[in-house]
Amino acid sequence: MTDRSRTLWTFAITSIALFMVSLDNLVVSTAIPVIRTDLNASLEDLSWTVNAYTLTFAVLLLTGAALGDRFGRRRMFAIGVAIFTAASVAAALAPSVEILNIARAAQGLGGAIVMPLTLTILSAAVPPAKRGLALGAWGAIGGVAIALGPVVGGAVVEGFSWQYIFWLNIPIGIFLVPLALLRLRETHGPAGKLDLPGVGLVSVGMFGIVWGLVRGNEQGWASPEILTAFGLGFAFVAAFIAWELRAPSPMLPMRFFRNRAFSLANLASLLMFFGMFGSIFLLTQFFQTVQGYSPLSSGLRILPWTLAPMFVAPFAGAMSDRVSPKRILGIGLALQAIGLGWIAFVTTPSAAYSSFIVPFILAGVGMGLFFTPMANLVLSSVRREQEGQASGANNAIRELGGVFGVAALASVFARYGGYETGQTFVDGAVPALWIGAVVVGVGAVAAFAIPSVRREHRPEFEARTAAADTA
Repeated sequence: MTDRSRTLWTFAITSIALFMVSLDNLVVSTAIPVIRTDLNASLEDLSWTVNAYTLTFAVLLLTGAALGDRFGRRRMFAIGVAIFTAASVAAALAPSVEILNIARAAQGLGGAIVMPLTLTILSAAVPPAKRGLALGAWGAIGGVAIALGPVVGGAVVEGFSWQYIFWLNIPIGIFLVPLALLRLRETHGPAGKLDLPGVGLVSVGMFGIVWGLVRGNEQGWASPEILTAFGLGFAFVAAFIAWELRAPSPMLPMRFFRNRAFSLANLASLLMFFGMFGSIFLLTQFFQTVQGYSPLSSGLRILPWTLAPMFVAPFAGAMSDRVSPKRILGIGLALQAIGLGWIAFVTTPSAAYSSFIVPFILAGVGMGLFFTPMANLVLSSVRREQEGQASGANNAIRELGGVFGVAALASVFARYGGYETGQTFVDGAVPALWIGAVVVGVGAVAAFAIPSVRREHRPEFEARTAAADTA
């Protein structure tokens, strides 16, 4: 096989896998009302249908990359696709929402292995002169998958049934596993120890916090179950931080957070995904449950929001080389916050769709101004050999933001409203959307507070960072 042929095969295989895994971030969103009816699921159950995937995905993302470095990226990529495919079968056959949510967690495990390896495998296969183009296409494919998630989910649910959201993954997975083993070149990364104690501590900690957020309304915020869940959750997170400070091979080096730019950029990222994922979780249900649109029509109505980044992100990337990335990022988050607040303001049971178009576009433009400058800021805040780990940390943190957003805004929704009538749904959704807007607004403040770190000053910056790391 020629080098060019191998590169094309590598790009095709990793792109298909990336699209499949990224699509499952939001593909379930438009199926939530149908799943609620078919499986007699509660709001708590539906929160876990989304969060079971994103929580395991976020927590294990850094571990997936480390497994590939140690045991072989091609091998672990194939194993990850196989896990994702098997979990999709389990989700499609799930007789209850509890089984569905367990299957979604297993999907998250497979996705956490596959996602980071698509990038490292592709990067190793592409000549340095064309690497930027290939990685740009990689990012665009992931963005398209996320943008099309609600639409694809709505089309599949309307044309077939919600189970086919997961059945669609099966032929893709069956095709990819042998193809990956035959066509991809095996590569390894730096040999290092797996941080299994870190994985265990952060997994238990995050699960406890999300459990408390999801069940707080039903059980009572002062109940022993909820207080215990929060107490154990925060205790395990504190133990995770303490362990990472002294671990020989930490999954999340705490020294990164000594850098103010890295810390504030990740805070802004977490708050952005908190507001975005939590709001989309409620809005896709609003169009179906309150206004009676079909799943496909509901997904199409969200499209001005989720599709806008495809057109805006390239311009944001070009601007970030000439304008301070923090300004672009701050403006993007401010637009997202304004869009969410506007949506909350116009949301009523009988609101015309035309009243949502402008705020959806504003929120979408804001999202498009977020992604490329964020990557620029995160990578500019660490030394070049630390970029892979820093990027993985940022991806994990923003996924956790989505987990907390869905859990927290669903909890606010349950506190003030419910599914009884269109008005009770709006009574719960509006305060949740306002909270999402405020949280993203705080993210904008954090973004504007990021100190400037420009690429042309990297040598001096790297010397200072190296000195700080050895201090």
